[in-house]
Amino acid sequence: MLELRPTCEHCDKPLPPDSTDAMICSYECTFCRDCVARLHDVCPNCGGGFVPRPIRPAREWRSGVFLGRQPAGDKRVFKPVDLVAHDGFAARLRELPPERR
Repeated sequence: MLELRPTCEHCDKPLPPDSTDAMICSYECTFCRDCVARLHDVCPNCGGGFVPRPIRPAREWRSGVFLGRQPAGDKRVFKPVDLVAHDGFAARLRELPPERR
């Protein structure tokens, strides 16, 4: 089950569980769409790409399966990216589609 981290790792923007602005990589690194654009769709932690983070249902459509039973995480991960250094890292990867990295 996804953690649904509460903020962008780079800019610390709030990303509530129903945010359509939240993007994640396969390791669940969490960034807002604006920061993903600044990062050239290259995760600074793993080099992978980003996809929209799914929205966990707020309403209980199936017994016990909803945000009320499996709440979003409250663990903030705030480690701003050195964008100049990241540009060099991302330059090698951003031309490769995420599925080929």
